[in-house]
Formats: sequence, C-alpha cells, structure tokens
Amino acid sequence: MIQSIDYLAILPALIVAVASVVVLLADAFGAAAKAVGALTALSLAAAAVALPFGHGRSTFCAAAVRPGGQASCSYVADDFTVLFQAVVLLAAIVVVLLSHGEMRRSALPVGEYHFLLLAAILGALLLAAGRDLITLVVALETLSLPVFALVALRRYDGTASEAALKLFLVSVVSSAVTLFGISLVYGVTGAMHLDRVAAGLANVHGDLRPVAAAGIVLTIAGFGFKIAAVPFHFWAPDVYQGSPLPVAAFLSVVSKAGGFAGLTLVLTAGFWPFGHTWGPLMGVLAAATMTLGNLLALRQTDAVRLLAWSSVAQSGYILAPMAGGARVRPHEWMTATAAYVAMYAIMNIGAFAVVTVVARRGGRDLESYRGLARVNPGSALALAFFLLCLAGLPPGVMGLLAKVVVFRAAVGGAATWLAVIMAINTVIGLYYYLTWAARLFATGKAKRVRVGRAGGIAIAVALAGAVVVSVAPELVLHAAALAVP
Repeated sequence: MIQSIDYLAILPALIVAVASVVVLLADAFGAAAKAVGALTALSLAAAAVALPFGHGRSTFCAAAVRPGGQASCSYVADDFTVLFQAVVLLAAIVVVLLSHGEMRRSALPVGEYHFLLLAAILGALLLAAGRDLITLVVALETLSLPVFALVALRRYDGTASEAALKLFLVSVVSSAVTLFGISLVYGVTGAMHLDRVAAGLANVHGDLRPVAAAGIVLTIAGFGFKIAAVPFHFWAPDVYQGSPLPVAAFLSVVSKAGGFAGLTLVLTAGFWPFGHTWGPLMGVLAAATMTLGNLLALRQTDAVRLLAWSSVAQSGYILAPMAGGARVRPHEWMTATAAYVAMYAIMNIGAFAVVTVVARRGGRDLESYRGLARVNPGSALALAFFLLCLAGLPPGVMGLLAKVVVFRAAVGGAATWLAVIMAINTVIGLYYYLTWAARLFATGKAKRVRVGRAGGIAIAVALAGAVVVSVAPELVLHAAALAVP
C-alpha cells in the first residue's frame, strides 16, 4: 500500500519541477531572457535552501513485509541524499550563470533551454533520493532525455546534431541494458526496494546465484554509460565538443554526480551481499577508466576534449574506492566517493566556467590560452588554480586531499594494485594539467575576452568554493562522513 505523501521530503525536487513549467510559460508569455534565467537560478537556490526541511524524512513507502517490520520507502531524504542534492543544485546554479552568454551567442531558445535544464536537474535530484530500482531507472531517464535536446538545441549545427544522436543511441542502449539487469535481479529476489533486494540476494538459492550476478553486472554496466566509465565512455568526447559549453559542463559535473549517487546507492543498499562479485569488477573498471582517460587526454589540443578525457579519468578515481567490495565496510568507501564527487564538482565546474568564457572569442584550442594571464589575469589565475586542483598540487590542496582519500580507501580495501595504478595515472595527469597551466603565463597573443557579469559571478563562485575547501578541506570530509550511514 502507498502511504500519504510527505511534501517536505520532496520539497527541493518539487520546487525544481514546478519551476521548469513556470519558466516555460514565462517565456511563452514574452518574459525577457534575463528574467527567465534569473527565475531559473532563484528556483535552484530556493531548492537548495529547502534541503534542510526535508532532511530525515521519507515518503512513497510500502508497508513492511512482516508485522512490526520496517517499511520500505522509494524516496528517502537522508544525509547522503542532502549532500548529493546540494552538490547538484550548487553546480547547476553555476551552469545557469554560464548559460546567460551562451543564449545570445548561439541564439538558443530561452524557454526550452531552461525547461530542459531544470527537468534534467530534477532527474539528478531523484537519483540521490531514490531507494527502489524503478525510481532510479525513472530518475536516470528523467536526467538523460532532456539532455538529448539540450545538446541538439543548436539546430543548424551539424556537430551538435551528431553529438545528440550519439548520446541518444548510447543512452538507449544503456537503458536497455539496465532494465534487463534489473529484470534479472527482480526475477531472483522478487523485490524492487533496495533493502528488500539486499535481503533477497543474501538468501538467494545457489542455482540462481549466476542469474543474480549477471543482473548485477548488467545493472552496473547501465550506470557505467551514464558516468562515462570505460568501456562505456566513447560518447563523451564528441558529445562534450558538440554541445553548448554550459551543457558540456552540466554533463561533466551535474549528470555525473547524479550517476555516481545512483550507482553508490545500488551497490551499498541493494547489491551489498554480492560485493565479492562486483568489487573486482569495479576495480578493473576504475583502472581502465583512469588509464585510458589520462593517456588520451595527453594527445588533445582542444580544451573541451581535454576536459572530456580528464572527466573520464576522474571517473576512474571515483570508482576506485568501490573496488574493495565486501572486503571493506561500505561507510569507508562511500565516504571517499562522496568526498571526491563533491570536490571534483567544484574543480571541474570552475575549469568549465573559464573555458566557456574564453570560448566566446573562438578560443577552444589550447594555443589560444597562451598568454591569457597578460590580457585576462583574473580568468587565467582562476583557471590555473582549478588545473592545479585537478592535478592534485598545492595550492590546490582539495585535489590532493581528494586523491589521498581514494588512495586510502583503495588500500584499505586490499586493492593495493589499484593504488599503484592510481599513482602512475596521477603522474600522467600532472603533465597535461601543468602544460595547460604553463601556457597561461607564456608569451603569446591571447585575445582579451569580455568576461561579463554572469560569467564573472560563475567563476568567482567556483573559485571561492575551491579556495575555501583547499584551506579547510575538513568541511567536505566531515560532511561526507556524516552523510554516509
């Protein structure tokens, strides 16, 4: 039986859902582009403010299987949910600020753009709160479907159309794989709520264990497409390059944070009894993802493609703590994953903010950044700091600490071999991050770029977040530790 709805629990998601319709109607009735953008940003800020009101609540609950047992809920607003939803909403506000200049430059339809953006953000929020497989699948599709249209909104750009088609085909395949995997899990356990799935897997009959393992692997593969993990990564560079840059930033940060939230919940709350099966798989995926991402990033001359391959490599680092599987307590690796996702979101959204501003003068090639410090010192210093954070070098202490956290989790999970591969990949990443940073201060003929008010605020917000977390990284670590049950 479905119980009454707790509207405080779903308040942040409800605000975003209502705002998506309001901005579409506002544009239809002739509201200015600035007003629509401001309304979108304010609605996201309101959703962020509403997070504490739903904390600790749950809704859409099914009655307990046994008298006196605990009800299973489809939507839970616990500490984990609040942390990931906060990351999604704050990063999304930066994306909206970056979109202001893109509206004019690419002549994008304002109402449709902000409606689709808010709809995709809603999917990411639901991924962090979903506690049954059906809710998570619906959330994945709510996140994915609007992004196809966002990528293709530059309707007369062949590159954008090609990127949207690739993303669509990959997402359709990933959805089919995920649904097939979930159907196998349901066939074995007879449950959809993650807590009941875990109970069913813990007592599965020996003859059905291979079927359960296959369902788990296929479900993980479906999430692998969303987070661009190797070998499900091949769509990312072309889609990032063909998308409007704020959409690429959204895919790199907001969409990825939602994907990792859903994957973490599935593994810990649902598939934990089969940790011995998916643990080694996650280790192999992590090693392949970070290695291929870093090696191909070395060859890039386009800033967006470099960030795309860097984003693939960062997914490998985030996956690394999961390699411990059942050999390590879920609290330990979930804390490492949550902390890294939060820090990565700040670093990467900041780098994309500067790249979006510089690209307004056609500066997507890495050589166009040569000498940027002379003509745009503020933007150059900010980008240099973000690159040092991604490389894990001082003064970008947050990036260094994020890597240390996942190193410790990998070693604690008896995946020492993976820690060695991570160390090698960290050295590889140093080269292309530092090479790009060095170009900013080299002699060159970089064009002066007008940052604009919205772009300047976006860069300043990301930079402030990066500086604060680098000075006091315990803020994120403490929040991540509290968020994990």
